[in-house]
Amino acid sequence: MRTGLNNCERSGNKGPRARGAFPRAYDTGGVIRYDALDALPVRGALPGLNDALEGHGTAVLVAPPGTGKTTLVPLALAGLLGEGAARRVVVAEPRRIAARAAARRMAWLLGEKVGGSVGYTVRGERVVGRHARVEVVTTGVLLQRLQRDQELSGVDVVVLDECHERHLDADTVAAFLWDVRETLRPELRLVAASATTDAEGWARLLGGAPVVEATGVSYPVEVVWAPPARPVRPPHGMRVDPALLAHVASVVRRALAERAGDVLCFLPGVGEIARVAGQLGDLGGVDVLQVHGRAPAAVQDAVLAPAARRRVVLATSVAESSLTVPGVRVVVDSGLAREPRVDHARGLSALATVRASLAAGRQRAGRAGREAPGAVYRCWTEAEDARLPRFPAPEIKVADLTAFALQTACWGDPGATGLALLDPPPSGAMAAARSVLAAVGAVDSAGRATERGVRLTRLGLHPRLGRALLDSAAVVGGERAAEVVALLSEEPPREYGDDLAAALRAARRGGDAYGARWRAEVRRLRGVATEISRPPAGVEGRPASAGEDGLVGLVAALAFPERVAKADGGSYLMVSGTRAETGEGSGLRGAPWIAVAVADRPLGKGHARVRLGAAVDEGVARLAAGTLAQTRDEVHWADGDVVARRVERLGAVELAVRPLKNADAGLVREALLEGLRQDGFGLLRWSADALVLRQRLAFLRLRLGEPWPDVSDDALHARVDEWLEPELGRARRRADLGRIEAGQGLTRLLPWASGDAGRLDELAPERITVPSGSRIRVDYGNPEQPVLAVKLQEMFGLQESPAVAGVPLLVHLLSPAGRPAAVTADLASFWKDGYKGVRAELRGRYPKHPWPEDPAGAEPTRYTNARLRR
Repeated sequence: MRTGLNNCERSGNKGPRARGAFPRAYDTGGVIRYDALDALPVRGALPGLNDALEGHGTAVLVAPPGTGKTTLVPLALAGLLGEGAARRVVVAEPRRIAARAAARRMAWLLGEKVGGSVGYTVRGERVVGRHARVEVVTTGVLLQRLQRDQELSGVDVVVLDECHERHLDADTVAAFLWDVRETLRPELRLVAASATTDAEGWARLLGGAPVVEATGVSYPVEVVWAPPARPVRPPHGMRVDPALLAHVASVVRRALAERAGDVLCFLPGVGEIARVAGQLGDLGGVDVLQVHGRAPAAVQDAVLAPAARRRVVLATSVAESSLTVPGVRVVVDSGLAREPRVDHARGLSALATVRASLAAGRQRAGRAGREAPGAVYRCWTEAEDARLPRFPAPEIKVADLTAFALQTACWGDPGATGLALLDPPPSGAMAAARSVLAAVGAVDSAGRATERGVRLTRLGLHPRLGRALLDSAAVVGGERAAEVVALLSEEPPREYGDDLAAALRAARRGGDAYGARWRAEVRRLRGVATEISRPPAGVEGRPASAGEDGLVGLVAALAFPERVAKADGGSYLMVSGTRAETGEGSGLRGAPWIAVAVADRPLGKGHARVRLGAAVDEGVARLAAGTLAQTRDEVHWADGDVVARRVERLGAVELAVRPLKNADAGLVREALLEGLRQDGFGLLRWSADALVLRQRLAFLRLRLGEPWPDVSDDALHARVDEWLEPELGRARRRADLGRIEAGQGLTRLLPWASGDAGRLDELAPERITVPSGSRIRVDYGNPEQPVLAVKLQEMFGLQESPAVAGVPLLVHLLSPAGRPAAVTADLASFWKDGYKGVRAELRGRYPKHPWPEDPAGAEPTRYTNARLRR
């Protein structure tokens, strides 16, 4: 592999390696820009990288941004710089903009146009010549290629660029390639390349691959903390506080005034870029450029080329590491990023605005020190910086895994258990993904890919959208199906509105950048739809009179069957069970049914908000969500009684309801049990004796334990079969519960088998005889210590408090009028110390009753003094 260039080579047009002097296999057809190649610091790492690949077949290349890892390394590995074997190299980039830019840069270094020795392929666009030796692709394109040709025939080396970003497609590609190398093609060489990455983790993943590091030329970057003067609201979903965006615009102006050079400003998304651009207005001699994945190719090219005028470049995270923007000396960092999130409970997936990680912050700041000393203005406090996450969340941990699950199923590993992944997929997310795939017929009951699933992987679409394209094209026409799916694959601008049919009309007439991308995707999908589409069963003749809006709704409903929703009480209820609301002035308001394509959950709201959807009718709803349709008997407890009905449902949405007579006895029983759980055992008939029996049993359970039964509500529910049958089995409604004698049921729980049931009255008597001869009821309401309430005179002569099951009763001594006079659990102590005070207080009030000075030796009585004298 080439490690240095002599003076003749650097001139580009002299000596034995001037143009035309290469052997035909190495002739690039242009003038190689050796001066630019020589300036790339990664050149020093090429010998080590070559040795690693020769000896091990895999390598991890760690090289800072701007060192040439994306451009020089693939050219060297392909043998296009004059030495080394001629190889075919595929470079996988996470983004389309990065793939195009890398191919253009490599072609420029070779003195060629793209499509010669270097080409690129992204979704919907392929510029690759017959003799190309380096092809730059997106990871999504490479995934599709691997599914069609697992051996990756004709490819000698694969470079996985920007591994640190941990995009799901990139992790999947890496796992598949390692599988290919291990089982089919041990000669395939793999390079995991990144500016900053978990090098050791990737090395383990690639079978103990050597780690090759390249040193870069970096300049000092001064950090300027520039937080807003007043607190701003944290991001929520896709929402960013406008006050923060206004502050970012002011910091950009400050940076322009305080520093020289171009300014690169990082913002989370396209909408925020547009708003900040609008707030910057005319900066007078300074161009404002907007860079993101949706930007027109002309704008992307302009950003990546040197400029005569000073520039402010507003960019998403695409500019963190994938692209080099020349002339930048200042970075303004909003501190925000977008990551995918899935709300499995509501069946919604979308991008969410989050705080950018420390690693992202370092990457962004480094852009200011690529060519000279620079500065980064961070729009948060230094104290906040310490609390930021270290790294961005790997997509496999937070993203919708439906496409991933289909990829692994088609690969032959439905659970992804045998794949070399840095992080395993969460089991809950995989289960949700398999559910979606089963609903669209992409996998069978065992999770294996069906023939339909294999076709879906080849569309370059999310499986939902692929299903919609396949099933609708033969019904609504390939052109219209492609148009709607293209709209769904890249959410249209907000100004298009939330009505998908209206958005389609806007896209057709729109001359904006979105419209151009949309038309290109329509052309791609139209060709695919024509080749492989087929109508779903039962829909062939349906749309004859549906009208355009209805046909658009059909496509959307087929893509998102569980989000078909019926108007219900001022909002919409999706068949998934999630409620959604339309915004003010929505074109969908008033539609009896809609298909929700895009939704989010606003801050503080319990319902989702529809951001894009289409009006449909019940027929389309039944067709699209047919796998969720069912008719079943529902018997449950509601409004205090058993409700029995036959319900036709589409998921959570009720379509038709009618009363059910002669409901299944088992269902009725379960409804009655639910009633007892909700409203309590008070629904049964409790006589006074039954209530006392339950209290006595609770006391014995607490004091003696087994074999005395637990009669708490939970325990009674657990043993309902033992004590409420057969009465419960004969009940059909609430009134029947009221006729069940609870006390009779409780006697069934007594420990008859052990013989202890016969000791109930001995251990916890309902009444006890006091010294006067009266039989007084014991109150077991407090199982810790039962109470005996008795007139004081009836306890004369008793030295010790009465006890049950070894527990002294708490004696409430009453006045002759039955009012509490004293409370004691120790009668002997009371007679000695407490009685004198009670006697002094009550003898004057009740002079007809005996109040002896020595109650412990007195005769107990129920009577007055006069009665005693007779």
